[in-house]
Amino acid sequence: MGRPRVIDRERLLDMAEDIARHEGVARLTLGALALAAGVSKGGVQAIFGTKDQLMDALFARWVGEYDSELTAKVGPTPSPLQALGAHIDLTRDIDEAEAHRAAGLLTVLLSTADQRQKSNDWYRGRLDLADLSTPQGRRARIAFLATEGAFFLRCFGLLKMDEPEWHDILDDIRRELMPDNSGKLNQ
Repeated sequence: MGRPRVIDRERLLDMAEDIARHEGVARLTLGALALAAGVSKGGVQAIFGTKDQLMDALFARWVGEYDSELTAKVGPTPSPLQALGAHIDLTRDIDEAEAHRAAGLLTVLLSTADQRQKSNDWYRGRLDLADLSTPQGRRARIAFLATEGAFFLRCFGLLKMDEPEWHDILDDIRRELMPDNSGKLNQ
C-alpha cells in the first residue's frame, strides 16, 4: 500500500488566492480548488471543511503575515502612532505582485457579510488607534485613510502607478500627515 499523500495547506491557500483573483470569488469552490491542486475534493474538505472556513483561513493567514511584519518593524508593543506609521511603511513596501495578491484577498473579504464584518473589525481596530482628541491623532487617521485609498486604487488597477510614483505618494502621506516618534509632525 502506498504512503498517503500529504496536502500542503499553504499551497492550497496560495491557489485559492489565485482562483479568486483570476476567476472571481464565485469560482472559488472546494471542488475548483481541488481540481487546480490535483487533489481530491475530500482532501480539501479535510483541511478546510467548507468554503467559509477556507475564506476564514485566507483572512487568518493574511492577518498573521501582517502582524508578523508589523512586529518586525516596530516590536511587539508599539505605540498607536508607531503602529499606524508602520502600517503606512508596510503598505509603501508592497510591490506590484503583492498588490495583485492583495486584490485577490480583498475580493474574498468582500464576498460575504461575515467576511466583510471581519474586514470591518480589522480596519476599525487600526482606525481606532488614532487618538482623535489630539491633532496628531487626527492627522494619523487621515494618513491611514489616504494610505488605504491609494492602496485600493493601485491594487485594483483603478490607477496605474509605477514603483517610483507609488513610493513618492506614500512618502508624501507619511511626511505630511504622520507625527514622528517625538509627537511633532514630520516636515
